[in-house]
Amino acid sequence: MIDERELMINPIVQESVAHNARTVSNIRSLTASLFGVAAGTLGLESLPGFLFYAIGTIIVSLLIFVTRTEANPKGFFHSPIADLWIGDAFGGLMSFVLTWTLFYGLVRA
Repeated sequence: MIDERELMINPIVQESVAHNARTVSNIRSLTASLFGVAAGTLGLESLPGFLFYAIGTIIVSLLIFVTRTEANPKGFFHSPIADLWIGDAFGGLMSFVLTWTLFYGLVRA
């Protein structure tokens, strides 16, 4: 937990934290749809399709961690584990499944 002295040295600006969370959410939604397009086009079914999404989500989280936060997520998020690594992973799953089934049906039809 962040103590009072740390907050005085590095204050948390709620608008910036909310903006960062929205940005990560937008990135996850977009990449989830793109992963769905790729999985449907490749003709992945069942477990390989979900593994494709899981691996893709981990790679996107790593890229955000390295490029956007410069390996210091505490300076950008209130709770880095929840916001950066786990946040919107299941919300993106719905977009993934939707585009996955759409493109799978288009390619196989």
